[in-house]
Amino acid sequence: MPLENLAAGVIVPMITPFRVDRTVDLEAADRLTRHVIAGRAAPFVLGTTGESASISPKERKRLVEAAVRSAKKQMPVYAGISSTSLSESQQYARDYFRLGVDAVVAHMPAYYPLTKEYLYRYFSELADDLSGPLILYNIPTVTHQSLPVEVIDLLSHHSRIIAVKDSERDQGRLDHSLRLWSGRSDFKFLVGWGAMMAKGLMNGASGIVPSTGNIIPDQYADLYEAAVAENGSLAEEIQKRTSEISEIYQKGFSLGESLAALKVILHAHDLCEQFMLPPLYRLDPEQEKKILNEYKKL
Repeated sequence: MPLENLAAGVIVPMITPFRVDRTVDLEAADRLTRHVIAGRAAPFVLGTTGESASISPKERKRLVEAAVRSAKKQMPVYAGISSTSLSESQQYARDYFRLGVDAVVAHMPAYYPLTKEYLYRYFSELADDLSGPLILYNIPTVTHQSLPVEVIDLLSHHSRIIAVKDSERDQGRLDHSLRLWSGRSDFKFLVGWGAMMAKGLMNGASGIVPSTGNIIPDQYADLYEAAVAENGSLAEEIQKRTSEISEIYQKGFSLGESLAALKVILHAHDLCEQFMLPPLYRLDPEQEKKILNEYKKL
């Protein structure tokens, strides 16, 4: 896939479907990948939404194989390689590029508090080892530390680092990032903050990474196209509609609970079962019923 086609448009951080025996449900992974691509979006497996921290290396590899096979080169395929071990992340990258992914994605190791110098050295060493492009991922909800904008800016000049996906909910940071990188042809900015996707696109972001795209990828593709066409009123209208759906499975839930709630909705569309990997678990039946009722109202 040409570099100019990467880190742009709608990239959906896919849930990982599981069977009752806690292995990856390959048939469901195929359905979901095809659903995302039919909605004019690209699949991103093994991200936060995909419960990547809980999946064994063997099952991770099976999922990547399934996504690449289902995508049939119609869209780029992205795969997460985040780990607390640098060598493990490097090995994931080697394996996944060999299987056919177009780019890999990594957030900082989520254990030790890291200085700016350590973060710069870590991602530089990771990128130096890669045979393909790397997207940085800032998500302090799970790393418990923000990846500083100045560190990202330094890393943005590495030949293998092509973009950053930023899910931090900080208006000042978003505005600063867009000012820094929206004019760059060699480094792109992806909005991971769901409520600000229309604004980000209208101000120079190259793409969006919405978890709700698992349900409605086509509506996010419409949002992206409206923003590119500078139709701000339409983009904001679609933003409002997508945010209403996001609230059903996110509002009042922890991150882990929201992923279980998202699978409730996807199950209603016959896209996956509702099984989770420990330490995450299904919601109780009353919660699942309430989510479905609220979703049906929309």
